Amino acid sequence: MHILLIEDDKRVAAHVCKGLREAGHTVDHEADGRQGLFLVAAEKFDLVILDRMLPAVDGLTILHTMRASGDHTPVLLLSALGEVDDKVSGLRAGADDYLPKPFAMSELLARIDVIGRRGPVASEATRLSVADLEIDLLGREVKRGNQRIDLTSREFRILEYFARNVGRVVTRSMLLESVWEYHFDPQTNIIDQHVSRLRQKVDKGYATQLIHTVRGTGYVMRPPI
Repeated sequence: MHILLIEDDKRVAAHVCKGLREAGHTVDHEADGRQGLFLVAAEKFDLVILDRMLPAVDGLTILHTMRASGDHTPVLLLSALGEVDDKVSGLRAGADDYLPKPFAMSELLARIDVIGRRGPVASEATRLSVADLEIDLLGREVKRGNQRIDLTSREFRILEYFARNVGRVVTRSMLLESVWEYHFDPQTNIIDQHVSRLRQKVDKGYATQLIHTVRGTGYVMRPPI
């Protein structure tokens, strides 16, 4: 496999590069997050091994940027942050695996083998459509009919989540975890405020309403019957 290692710890990087090459892999190494992100965009890799805490640009930002741009290269996160919440946030951000430090080289190689056996990742759609609503995931643009709708980044993420779960009731807890990455209830009406503003932009003035409130539970996006 052609692997990119983005790791700023020199000792860890040297150890991993040596182990990977001895196992027959081709390895490129970058210590700086910004340069690593540039390399990810410029070249094709079979796997990215990504440290979570990096100078310039952190690992989760690199991961979010990759997934938002439609890059589905497998990513294995390395991190000294090994709590359950840390692992969950990394996996939810789009990582294929998460390995806490310190780790054994044999375990890293085993995890790489498992990822390699999964085969090529099928490319995901870059657009979502619900009735006359069009969401461009790469350009981060939204149109309803021929009318462009300007959304904040948070509003866009909420709308994308609704569209990916069309016809399914989305609870406030689901939005807190998936959009805000909160794993607790902040005891505010922040979700209702954001969804209200989103509905004003997406539904107001149109004959068909797409976003509906499910009283006491959350929301659902339904196309017209």
